[in-house]
Amino acid sequence: MHLHFRTEQRLPYPVEQVFAFFADPQNLPRLMPAWQRALIESAALIPPPPPPHPFPGSERIQAGSGSRMTLTVCPFPFSPIRLRWEALIEDFRWLEGFCDVQTRGPFAYWRHCHTVSAADNGTLLTDSVEYELPLGALGMFANWVVVRHQLAATFRFRQKRTLELLAKPSLATPFVR
Repeated sequence: MHLHFRTEQRLPYPVEQVFAFFADPQNLPRLMPAWQRALIESAALIPPPPPPHPFPGSERIQAGSGSRMTLTVCPFPFSPIRLRWEALIEDFRWLEGFCDVQTRGPFAYWRHCHTVSAADNGTLLTDSVEYELPLGALGMFANWVVVRHQLAATFRFRQKRTLELLAKPSLATPFVR
């Protein structure tokens, strides 16, 4: 059975800047908690078609639909093991969003869609995750006891980190309005 997680964040930055930041695969490890020690091990990037209206930062976006990446992460703090996570980017839409789907990894199913839309004085970022754990009833129990809480904590961290990174011009995609 597929489970759902959704969160929204209002950011005081233009849609173009927020989209460019999230669509740049180099920012992914920066958005994950340090204890996960996230690494992009390999990437087969397929650049998206040119944007309908180029904007500052759009030239840094190298991962369009069909791009594949392999990451490794630690599943819990002080873990001696690393989990391999292979992802495929699909549904890339300029200044709207994209989805990443796990093709191999710890979940039986994982689809994470990032969408952006203009909001009062900034951008509304929405993360929608549809997922399923392996092991049937045992996986559902693990979700109830641990996974759903860890997922919520990870996205709370991600939201805080997003604000920090977008506020630092050296780490955020450059943008001049």
